[in-house]
Amino acid sequence: MVGYEPVPGWSRLPPGLSFGSEATSVAVDSDDLVYVFNRGPVPVMIFDPDGNFLKGWGEGEFKLPHGIGVDPEDHLYLVDVAGHFVQKRTREGEVLFTLESRARGAGLHSGIPFNRPTDIAVHPRSGDLFVSDGYGNSSVHRFSPGGTHLASFGRPGSDPGELSLPHGVCFLGEDRVIVCDRENFRLQVFTLDGEPLAQWHAYYPQAVRSVCGADGAWQVFVGEGPPVRYQRHTPNLGCRVKVLDGAGGEMGRAGAGGWAFDDDHFTCIHGLAVDSRGDLYVAECPLLTITRYYDEEPPPGELLSLRKWRRTGAAA
Repeated sequence: MVGYEPVPGWSRLPPGLSFGSEATSVAVDSDDLVYVFNRGPVPVMIFDPDGNFLKGWGEGEFKLPHGIGVDPEDHLYLVDVAGHFVQKRTREGEVLFTLESRARGAGLHSGIPFNRPTDIAVHPRSGDLFVSDGYGNSSVHRFSPGGTHLASFGRPGSDPGELSLPHGVCFLGEDRVIVCDRENFRLQVFTLDGEPLAQWHAYYPQAVRSVCGADGAWQVFVGEGPPVRYQRHTPNLGCRVKVLDGAGGEMGRAGAGGWAFDDDHFTCIHGLAVDSRGDLYVAECPLLTITRYYDEEPPPGELLSLRKWRRTGAAA
């Protein structure tokens, strides 16, 4: 089994800056720089691999940050769930194009982009963009590298190929797409044309990312969300990252499972990234979880919303 250990206090923010307790998503580029899309005063923050803050940008340019992706050329793709748009930007923050506008969004469950989109994945060979959409739709949309809408798949429901709040998306090789079908408590594997191939169980899956190892084998990282209100103190339920092989079999995990505030637990996993060393970065939304789902007051002080977990190799 693959093992991970937490790296406490990894991110070091300058005085006066915070993630607003909502680091919604995280990405890593080819230089292992870490980009955090968050709901604090500076929406995009950039760190080096040791957790040192380098710079930030995007003040006043987003409504509600949600998802982030990066392509092989290190362009960033930022998904705004309340603004109903996706932007392609340079690492310095220059806007290259915007998918859709900052309008009210498409009709509820219309299948038309976008109604509260959630995440994006860039195909490693073609550069096509796959956007999960999301809170007001039950679809995945495919765009050309230049932003032309090519196709969409998915509809509301729980049968194979149907979706209920697609919350994350990534690729498995060059010919398969994995979607976090969150409210159906599963991952679904599709062809690039949207034909359903497989279903893998996961507890409230909120984030998914994949990497290909030096041996050519794929690993899929799945961030499981928090337990529902009346089971929030149930041990070993949700709040962990599972590492799966290319067939959906579990081969490792990070987090003790169950909802808690200490270093070995998570509160609300919302975004994932993996660097060239195999280390794991986890973005969380703890304040939203406490106040919206549990009707509890948050503990005093800054809530931890960005974590690094160091890969320790094989574990017994």
